[in-house]
Amino acid sequence: METKTSTLDLVSIALCALIWGTTFYAITLQLGVVDPLVSVVYRFALSAALLFVWCLITREKIALNLRAHLGALGCGIATFTINYPLVYVAEESVTSGVVAIAFAAMAFTNLVTFRIVFKQRPASMAWIGALLGVTGVALISWDEIHSAAFGHAAAIGIALTMVSVVMASIGNLAAHEGQEAGASVPALTAWSMAYGAAALAFFVAVSGRHWAFVATPTYIGSLFYLSIAGSVIAFLLYFGLARRRGYGTAAYVSAIAPLIAMAVSSVIEHKSWGVLAFAAAALVLTGQVLLLNSRRSSVVSQSAAPRRR
Repeated sequence: METKTSTLDLVSIALCALIWGTTFYAITLQLGVVDPLVSVVYRFALSAALLFVWCLITREKIALNLRAHLGALGCGIATFTINYPLVYVAEESVTSGVVAIAFAAMAFTNLVTFRIVFKQRPASMAWIGALLGVTGVALISWDEIHSAAFGHAAAIGIALTMVSVVMASIGNLAAHEGQEAGASVPALTAWSMAYGAAALAFFVAVSGRHWAFVATPTYIGSLFYLSIAGSVIAFLLYFGLARRRGYGTAAYVSAIAPLIAMAVSSVIEHKSWGVLAFAAAALVLTGQVLLLNSRRSSVVSQSAAPRRR
């Protein structure tokens, strides 16, 4: 059973990193005519609908108790109403690679927030692994950060990205609550996205933003990729991994994803990779190994243990 679990963990990490590493660029294909916040509403409204259909097909229980609904609401507001819109807006000012780099910090912020709120005590190897990930990603993209034209707009973009990282960790805390209340991964994710999309749609309406849609292959294709792969598939894998291994380990995907994002950037923008990049990649992968091999009782969140009844 342990072998199967480890294999599933590795597959989840690899697929999440691959998907989210490419979504940073896919988001740039959504920018332009359509307001970024409107694009986020489209994305997660479609994702929520698909997840509810999935629950019906698989006969997954959709109904949640009050505590689970509150967890889904908190996760939805923090993650899908605030976090993602900030990422979209930030990418109007800085490159997708820089935004991806900043998200490497989530592996560390998840350990910190769960330590503060739930008094969890991650193993020392977990802290070291998270720090290795942040250090590795910072090194691998040092040239891009150093050469970026950081003006006022770019500084705002970086600040928005860092706020979004914190909000993502807060969303994880809320998801933990929903999980403790007994909600399944598909149902909790579906309700979270539905709440998040609804709240953001309300904000778009009251703020007077223009609703638009661009029926081009690029916009529609990127929307479906972000909704199906980047949201439905990736979040099911991510939250499933978080339940088995803890949110600190799951968030390490945010340290590996930038490696994919930078690879995509190298193909599209012909970015070259030096010796430093390979050394940094080794740090990131070493950090992942340390996290996966940390003592499960210390690293995994309390919600991954058998549910209280």
